[in-house]
Amino acid sequence: MPRLFRRAARTAVVAGVVVNRRDRKQAEQNAQSAPAPAAASDGDVTDELTKLASLHSDGVLTDEEFAAAKAKLLA
Repeated sequence: MPRLFRRAARTAVVAGVVVNRRDRKQAEQNAQSAPAPAAASDGDVTDELTKLASLHSDGVLTDEEFAAAKAKLLA
């Protein structure tokens, strides 16, 4: 009987590895074919810039962090 359990356990481990590889490969393919995010409307950009400015003035963001986030929004 122990031999049967070892075979069953080995089969389960191998099946798990195969499924994990398949899932990982599928996730990579999905990430590569994902559509680009939609551009934010002007109102959204203005709101985000206002939030960033508020965080910067409150001292939450450094000058460099604020500049980087602003450049990312405006790009």
